[in-house]
Amino acid sequence: MLVASFISLKSQSPDDKIEKLSQEPPKYEIQLSEEEWKKRLTPEQFEILRKQATERAFTGKYDKFYEKGTYYSAASLQPVFSSETKFDSRSGWPSFWKPISDDAIKLVKDTTYGMVRWEVVDSKSGSHLGHVFDDGPQPTGLRYCLNSAALIFVPEGGKPPKFKKDDN
Repeated sequence: MLVASFISLKSQSPDDKIEKLSQEPPKYEIQLSEEEWKKRLTPEQFEILRKQATERAFTGKYDKFYEKGTYYSAASLQPVFSSETKFDSRSGWPSFWKPISDDAIKLVKDTTYGMVRWEVVDSKSGSHLGHVFDDGPQPTGLRYCLNSAALIFVPEGGKPPKFKKDDN
């Protein structure tokens, strides 16, 4: 059911579906070494974004946060979700029913912990943002359940985040 919802929501061809289900990891525009990621991200961000960790429920700063604006991936600084699609899922994590655009994220099959889930990654770096579930509100029926530490919020009318120069 989730796969069908995702495919129809994203209007993808069967070839795109096969790519998502393949065992070969996709290629991403931003390719950094582990050391470069460690310099760019905080230790918590590194564990979540690059090692697929999850922050504890109800501890993230964006769980009960409802200002208008845009959420960016802390790894790639690309916009990934809008406050317009944020809702209170009572799950303990910030939740959205739709990404900001069809190409902002990718879904990757996640078979860890003996279950099948769909991991949400940003489309530029493949960094872990959270997971998507099929128990969300209409019109999509999806719940993109994300880690606050994986996101940077910019208030409506604010300037997008920029990377500080990497130390060499």
